[in-house]
Amino acid sequence: MSPVLLLLLGAAIFAFGYLFYSKYLSRRIYRLDGGFATPAHELRDNVDYVPTNRFILWGHHFTSVAGAAPIVGPAIAMIWGWLPAFLWVTIGTIFFAGMHDLGSLWASTRNRGQTIAALSARYIGRRGAALFLLVIFILGFMVIAAFSVVITDLLVALPSSVIPSWGAIGVALLVGVAIYKLRWPLIPVTIVGVAALYALILLGDRFPVSMPDSFLGLEPTALWIIVLLVYCGIASVLPVWVLLQPRDYINGVQLFIALILLYGAVITSAFFGSGHELVAPAINTDLPAGTPSILPLLFVTIACGAISGFHGVIASGTTAKQLNSETDARFVGYFGAVGEGMLALGSILAIAGGYRTVSEWEEVYSKFGDAGVQSFVEGGGMLLETGIGLPAGLSATVLATMAVLFAATTLDTVVRLMRYVVQEIGGNMNIRLSKVPATVVVLVLGGGLTFSQGMSGEGGMRIWPLFGTTNQLLAALTLIVIAVILIRKRRNPWPALIPLAFVFVLSFWAAIEQLVSFADPAGPDWLLLAIDIVIIGSSILVSIEGIAAMRRAAKEPPESDRADAELAEQQK
Repeated sequence: MSPVLLLLLGAAIFAFGYLFYSKYLSRRIYRLDGGFATPAHELRDNVDYVPTNRFILWGHHFTSVAGAAPIVGPAIAMIWGWLPAFLWVTIGTIFFAGMHDLGSLWASTRNRGQTIAALSARYIGRRGAALFLLVIFILGFMVIAAFSVVITDLLVALPSSVIPSWGAIGVALLVGVAIYKLRWPLIPVTIVGVAALYALILLGDRFPVSMPDSFLGLEPTALWIIVLLVYCGIASVLPVWVLLQPRDYINGVQLFIALILLYGAVITSAFFGSGHELVAPAINTDLPAGTPSILPLLFVTIACGAISGFHGVIASGTTAKQLNSETDARFVGYFGAVGEGMLALGSILAIAGGYRTVSEWEEVYSKFGDAGVQSFVEGGGMLLETGIGLPAGLSATVLATMAVLFAATTLDTVVRLMRYVVQEIGGNMNIRLSKVPATVVVLVLGGGLTFSQGMSGEGGMRIWPLFGTTNQLLAALTLIVIAVILIRKRRNPWPALIPLAFVFVLSFWAAIEQLVSFADPAGPDWLLLAIDIVIIGSSILVSIEGIAAMRRAAKEPPESDRADAELAEQQK
């Protein structure tokens, strides 16, 4: 099959989702109201609650939820063939991820920017909320540990990405000052900021930077992880407009430029260059030994890029506090999911069509789990070189920088989010924690998990098999909250219930299969076994509480938006 045809088909599906289905959700299901006073205005403090231009907020939200997962997940799942990955990425994005992300953003906005865990206390019950918070707590530290190692591996493998990756922080600080302090127009600031970022990419390609082989007894991997965690701690306590918003916005713009280059390379390679058919099989019938079954593992291997519970945590934890108008939720929430789907599609195209021969592709996929970000960089680099003539080294730098920046924006956002979670848990225990102590707790626990299996960060990647499963179970739990709200308001709950049933069954199935593998008598993995048991138990109990909450909601009198706001005010 031609990569161009796959690209056009994917783009058409995404366009249908945003132009038609998101409009239906916005008008008929969530009933977005431009006159509703959002938390950004009602609780404005210019630190966490800041009314934000929807394009800037889209960039902040999109890059916070994207990270490396929509690259890594499809890259691993391609072992089963490109067709299953393509179908799950496109259909999952428009019918599952879009409504999940938009719904969690809407629900939080209607409740003073409360997190999805806090909403579960109101709509499901306090027992369910405590378990919900536990799942978020575990997933958050999984993200910190895994993404720290993903970023570090890229910085070590491709030193040319170091200067642009860290130089982007300086660009973001200047962009934030230009927009919020100097009040300069957004478009020229965007042009200058993106131009500066790509100038840094050229500079990094010319002058690669590597850590010393040993410093204070630490290897480069350990040094990068420590530097990343320190940076994230500082970024998490700064006002969002200083660094996180402008950094994520510029990263969002540069991602679309990188995707345009990647998609453009697919088209030009097919029509004007030495383009070829997709070298990867549509459905791989010759799987390497040890490859798990496509059902249910495909649907948890590709989490971000189809549907992800982490998105609901970000939407309710940070994005809802910055929404200028409730009607902006369609663009920020739903189109944010579409943007991530486009990144996942780019990963599929880069790997299925970037490698020149079937043997090259088979070498990468000789063992389950070997493919990842590096496969995307290699395949995409070949595609850019053959399609638009960008030198191989520079192509790899562009794609590696894109991957590092996206993983880093997710990392600093989740550290900020986990600070909220730690403060919330402390509050439940009558322990008041300010920003700095709560951030220190997050960094210590996150660093502890990352280095739990050695100073090279083995602990970060060891928990990766459970990341997707936990992520999908959290998405199902978030959909329970959304469904209860819709039932209480006497609105059609089926757009939430259908994805809820599908995602919960497959992710719970995957969790059980993984539990069996972790308990292998020949060598049980006690860490993953313990985490999996906690996740499974919490999910069962929250689901029971959720079903009971739905039944109660159907019997109770309908709840209006005014009653919604009044109850939220009482709970303040």
